[in-house]
Amino acid sequence: MAASMMKKRRSLESGHRRKFLLVIDDSEEVNAALYYSASRVKHAGGSIVMLYVIEPQVFQHWMGVREIRLEEETAKAKALFRLYRRKLNQAGYEDVATEEVIREGQEADEIVRIIEEDEDISVLVLGAATGADGPGPLVASLASGAAGSFRVPVTVVPGDLTLEEIQTLA
Repeated sequence: MAASMMKKRRSLESGHRRKFLLVIDDSEEVNAALYYSASRVKHAGGSIVMLYVIEPQVFQHWMGVREIRLEEETAKAKALFRLYRRKLNQAGYEDVATEEVIREGQEADEIVRIIEEDEDISVLVLGAATGADGPGPLVASLASGAAGSFRVPVTVVPGDLTLEEIQTLA
């Protein structure tokens, strides 16, 4: 979608609120992005949109196999939502509002789609992996130019920051 056709961000208008988009999975670096988003919400208001993307499998023989996989991935997403909500509560962010969204598709495409659909999403927050394999596939794709398709600022939080360090920075 061309920049001129992109929906206007409305997070600062009456009846709207700023939303931080957080792509979740079971990686360690999500914690840093989660706490950073919650700290920003606590300081500036708004909420967190937790997005879990079910990526399609390349090779699927039977529709039944696809349905079972979707059920399993949906259950995993819901378990991660509960886990991250518990972590927020334990860290003192019980009053931070969250939304839970599950999508099926290619991760980058679904991120673009949700940003296009929700005019209140103001920032995409990602955690950078700390291992020897690099910053993580989504952060790496951003570095290679995919960030231009996300029509909001992208904040990459180092995955090895402590909660205290994150609170100081946010």
